[in-house]
Amino acid sequence: MLQLIYLIKRKNDMWKLTKQYWKDMWKALWSKTTIDEKAIATVQEIKKRYKLTAAELADVADAIKEVGNQIGDIDDAVKGKARKGRKVVHKQKSKAEIAKAKASRKAWEEANKKKQ
Repeated sequence: MLQLIYLIKRKNDMWKLTKQYWKDMWKALWSKTTIDEKAIATVQEIKKRYKLTAAELADVADAIKEVGNQIGDIDDAVKGKARKGRKVVHKQKSKAEIAKAKASRKAWEEANKKKQ
C-alpha cells in the first residue's frame, strides 16, 4: 500500500514538473520571439535611415562640388571679366516682324494723340 501511495505521489510530482517545464518553455519561446521581432525591426529602421542619410550626403557632396566650381568665378568678377556662362544669342527679327512692330507702334501713338 505504501508503494502505491508513493507511486501516485511520484506520478503527481512528475506531472507537475512536466507541466512546469512546458510552461517555462512556452514563456521562453514567446519572450525570444518578441526580442527577435524588436531586433529585426530595429535593424530595418537602421538600414532605412542609413540609405536616407547616404542619399542626403551625396546631395551635399554635389552641392559642395558646385560651390567649388563657382569659387573660381569670384576673382574673375572682381577683376571685371565677363561671365563664363552660356552666351546670349540675339535673334535678329525678320523684315516682316520689324514692319509689324513699327505699324503697331504708330497705331499706339495715334491712339494716344486722340486721347490727349
